[in-house]
Amino acid sequence: MSTPDFATARWFTSSRSTNNGDCVECAVLPHVMAVRDSKDRSGPTLVFPSGQWSAFIAATTSGTVAPPRR
Repeated sequence: MSTPDFATARWFTSSRSTNNGDCVECAVLPHVMAVRDSKDRSGPTLVFPSGQWSAFIAATTSGTVAPPRR
């Protein structure tokens, strides 16, 4: 996978976000979904192929993804 160009990315947070700065931001780019920490916008960005992101969203929506263990 080539490195996406983030220069034109339109970042957004969830509509359920509380605007306190403790969020993740997402950007839809060609063929990938990018995710970053809203507190560190110049920090690392996770990039997921569109198909993997769609599968993740479907699993979390259906409840088939187990919550993290503590």
